[in-house]
Amino acid sequence: MDARQAPERRIVGFHRDAEGHWVAELDCGHGRHVRHEPPFRVRAWTQTAEGRARMLGVRLACRECLDGEGGG
Repeated sequence: MDARQAPERRIVGFHRDAEGHWVAELDCGHGRHVRHEPPFRVRAWTQTAEGRARMLGVRLACRECLDGEGGG
């Protein structure tokens, strides 16, 4: 297992993927799924525009940046 810690990036927006799952758009240019799949992943805030708006600016780990895949 990789012991490196993925850098944290701010959420700057959201969009839905081809399957309808929410993806957080990060300030590095990458995206990260923020699925609401109870009981495994409980992210009820993804289900409303108000909930998503409250999460703007929150930091999430960006595994793509850790792996050096483009972006910022």
